Amino acid sequence: MEFHYICNDCGAEYDSKHIIYRCPACSGKAAEGEMQRGNLRTIIDPAYLKSLADKKNLSPFDFFPYEIPTPQAYPVGNTPLLGPERLRKRYKVPRLFLKNDGMNPSGSFKDRASQLVVGQALHFGEQKVALASTGNAGSAMACAGAAYGLEIILFVPETAPRNKLMQSVLYGATVVPVKGTYDDAFGLSIEFTEKHGGINRNTAYNPMTVEGKKSVAIELFLQFARRAPEYVYVPVGDGVIYSGVVKGFKDLLDAGLIERLPKVICVQSTKSNAIAQAWESGEAKTIPAATTKADSISVASPANGRMAVDFINECKGWASQVSDEAIIEAELELCKEAGLFAEPAASAAWAGYKQDLASGKITPEAEAVVLLTGIGFKDMKAVEDTIKMPNSVEPKLDAVEAFLFK
Repeated sequence: MEFHYICNDCGAEYDSKHIIYRCPACSGKAAEGEMQRGNLRTIIDPAYLKSLADKKNLSPFDFFPYEIPTPQAYPVGNTPLLGPERLRKRYKVPRLFLKNDGMNPSGSFKDRASQLVVGQALHFGEQKVALASTGNAGSAMACAGAAYGLEIILFVPETAPRNKLMQSVLYGATVVPVKGTYDDAFGLSIEFTEKHGGINRNTAYNPMTVEGKKSVAIELFLQFARRAPEYVYVPVGDGVIYSGVVKGFKDLLDAGLIERLPKVICVQSTKSNAIAQAWESGEAKTIPAATTKADSISVASPANGRMAVDFINECKGWASQVSDEAIIEAELELCKEAGLFAEPAASAAWAGYKQDLASGKITPEAEAVVLLTGIGFKDMKAVEDTIKMPNSVEPKLDAVEAFLFK
């Protein structure tokens, strides 16, 4: 497939014959306190996209710039689209859907990006992938590495939560704890790749992390019988998932397979809201600190913030902000009313939808997909305080009856 890159910020174009990450012309030129510049958009050959309009058995792989060998080895995507009956009745929203991406191999949406990074690595004959992560991106890449026999070097700040790293270690990744911040680990992973080769999978830094995540848009198009839903709610931290979702629908539009872009809604915590603030103010500023309990979307300086803001405008969406309290309440409600255990970051999307519904920003009749990006087992600590485990009873029926009917 023919494709090239274009800088989201300065418009410079680059071919795809060699590995390229950020725009050499403007990367690193953001002033202090500004969101970084130079992230690249992947532009698929327009003639190729238009040829897909006549293809009957479409697949997300048809839209990928790199081939995915033996996809059954790492079966990403095709995740359930639920029609949550009890929630539909409770809120009188008959066209509500939940997309459960916690059912991916490592338990999160990040598998979508890692799948395409595998394709990129194998295309260039590379057997090593380096990245910095404290959570889902690391475990997703480690999972993919185990499936395809790639060496995964994962740089993490020494303060990274142990439970977030165990999955990566179990998959066989080489974990390198760094005495410093996430930014230190991020920079070190780039230095390592520049000196020792391989592919760098850092989120937003590698344009394939956006491109891989667009597969969910193609899936939704197919699950809705070859059309786009009206609204898609996305939990947002660094802006890569959001950008991937919109990019997928833009490719469908350019292929002539849909007539309009859905409104894709960016949902952030009020305690990690740099992209929402940038969209509202028109100024691409970072925030001093992100303190949300929704760990996977806790980002002060979004790595893909500028592109996400541009895409919000392009699809005529908006940014909604929800409190951490609303996020945890949403997580518990999804468990008890839909039988769906999503981590706090994923549950933010449901909280955002409910808030917009209550304010009238979206009507009960609107067709909306809430994207749930990670399984709840990823972050058990966030809900520990909401659970009270019962005391044991004697193995006698009267004791059970006293326990149940007291």
